[in-house]
Formats: sequence, structure tokens, C-alpha cells
Amino acid sequence: MRHGLVIGKFYPPHVGHHHLIDVAARQVDRLTVLVMASRAESLTLDERVRWLAEVHRDAPVDVIGAPCDVPMDLESDVVWTAHVAIMRGAVHAHTSAPIDVVFSSESYGPELAYRLGAEHVSVDPARVERPVSGTAVRHDLAGCWDHLHPVVRGGLATRVVVLGAESTGTTTGSSALADAYRARGGVWARTGWVPEYGREHTVLKQEQACEDADRRGLVRPPMEELVWDAKDFAQVAERQSRLEEQAARDGSPSLVCDTDALATRVWERRYVGRDSHAAAGAVPTLSARRIYLLTDHVGVPFVQDGWRDGEHIRADMTEWFVEELTAAGVSWALLSGSLEERIDLARRVINEALLDAVQFDEPLGTGLAGRAPLTAWSPADALAGCGAGCI
Repeated sequence: MRHGLVIGKFYPPHVGHHHLIDVAARQVDRLTVLVMASRAESLTLDERVRWLAEVHRDAPVDVIGAPCDVPMDLESDVVWTAHVAIMRGAVHAHTSAPIDVVFSSESYGPELAYRLGAEHVSVDPARVERPVSGTAVRHDLAGCWDHLHPVVRGGLATRVVVLGAESTGTTTGSSALADAYRARGGVWARTGWVPEYGREHTVLKQEQACEDADRRGLVRPPMEELVWDAKDFAQVAERQSRLEEQAARDGSPSLVCDTDALATRVWERRYVGRDSHAAAGAVPTLSARRIYLLTDHVGVPFVQDGWRDGEHIRADMTEWFVEELTAAGVSWALLSGSLEERIDLARRVINEALLDAVQFDEPLGTGLAGRAPLTAWSPADALAGCGAGCI
């Protein structure tokens, strides 16, 4: 068996899917995994392809994707033909190698293999080795969280980023939010909190400057004399992003961050100037499951902890954060008032985001099968019945 094929929605990918792919990959020289996604579904095709490719990057597996808005109807030869045409087109656009074997855990597997002129191998059809399904995950994401690979968990986690000017309560507020969600118990007890890496970088930079001064027999420079350049902010943004991604993969469906790489752009503007954009190049593509909470400087006294120097520029920085968040087109909210009022608003905003994040639009099952002719439908009926469920 030289070339194998696995097809599915992978909506979302879970351990059962990975088991199927791993078993198949061990039995062929080359395995193509075809992700078929419809526009009716909440997760994008690109997300699913990217996650599967990363999870199986060390195996002889090629992950490709194809949009599929053909209705699902296992009793219709015409629908079967439409589905298979999409599969053949996607595979042949990727490779000219013929398909020798189809691997699946579904009852339609033998028929699919027959129509592709290939052998069929069934893998754990009773879900004994990996007792989970895409339907179960979509209906209870938190309850099925541990059935997801860390890569997928990182992609599905809702990331709450608290950011703002110096001494505006970002650390106090973000840590309190993380504690509040951990108190829910269960999988939520693993809610992560990502500290601001810029503080650690500043400490390291100060230590290096003092070591250099000692070596040259000079007076140790105070913190306010440190010289920041674009390279510093590229390093901070890259490191902050890595810490965040690891925490998202290790934690719960929610993650709280005390700043992020996008905020580093504002700090670069503060210390290097508005024409410096090194941090922007180190910022990864921002996940759609992300919300920003901007701490207002108004009503918050400035507290000097020996490392801060921005009291005179706090108002300007708040405006810069507004500009950056608006330009990025991300969801954000301004936290003002007392600490209790800020935490209350933050929790209300986050709860709405989490409610949306754990709900998936269901793929429509049988499409047009068994329905009245289109001309007899109302517009609402037509919209309800014209979904896409790939085989």
C-alpha cells in the first residue's frame, strides 16, 4: 500500500482523529489527509489544516484542505458523485500518485473506497481505543478538553490580554481574573496566567549593563540610563508570544495574559519612536479567539516600584494603546472605575467571549434529502435546509 487517504471534517481535530492518522501512516509509504470544511462551520479550513499538519509533522503525512458545501446524503448517488469529485480534485491537485487505500472509522468507508477504486481499512470503528467524537467535543468543549491535542487546545483557547500604561493595574487585574476562573474548578482550575516578559528582560538588561561596567571599571548605570533599541523589542515580542502559546496549550479553555506581543509595539514606540516596527515583525497572526482589556490610567495613582518611569506619559500611552487596538481590528474594552468595577466588567466581557467560543455551529446533516421542492419553501426554510455536511 503505497498511497493512503484519510478524509474528514476534523471539526475540531481530536485524539480519535490523530489515532486514525497515526495508524494509517504506519501502513503506507505516503498518507494524504484531506480536510473538508463547509462555510456553515465555526472553524476555518485553514485552522484545521494547520493544526493537523503541526500535530503530525514528524510522520509521512501531507495535510491538504478543500471547501465542501455539498449536502450530505448517503442514499444519493448524485451526492456521492459530487463529494468524490471534490476529493479527487483536491488530491490530484496535490499529487499524481493514485490512491491505493482509504482509512476510516466510519460506516461509509467501504463505499468511499469502492468509488475511489481503492482498498478500505477500518480503524477503531467502535471508538474503543479513543472514546470520543467530534459531536461530543462540539457539545461540551470544556468536558472534552483533554481529548484535544495541545496544538488544538492552543488554537481553541480564549486568550484574554490585559494591557495598559505603567501602574494602571494590569498585573493586579489579570492575576485576579485568572484566579477567578481557576476557582470554577474542573478543567478551569488549569487556567493559565502569563506574566509580562518585558520586566524580566529589563532585569537581564540591567544585570548585563552592570557586568559590562564592572568589567570596564566604570560606575554601574542606574535603570533609567538603560538604552533600548529595536532588537530588544523584537526579542520581547517573540518571547512573550512563545510563553503565551505554551500556556494556551497547557491550560484550560481560557488564558489570561498580562500584556502580549501586540502591546510590545506600543512600548517600542515609547522607547524607540513611532518609526520603529521591530516588534511587529515578531508578532504572530492574532487568533480570533482573543479579547483585549485596556486598563485606564484615570483614577489609578502612580506607584513607583524602582523600575517605572512613565507617569508623565501615561495619558499618551493610553491613547497609543487605543490607536493600536483599533488599527489591529481586535475586540477590546476599556476598564475604568474602581478595581471592583474593572474586574466586574472584565468578567462580563470574558464570559460572553467564552460562551461564544465553546459553541460550534453544527454541520447540517442530510441537506436536501427528504425535503419539499425548493419552490415550495419559504425563504427561512431554504436557509435552514441548504447547509453543507461533507461525507
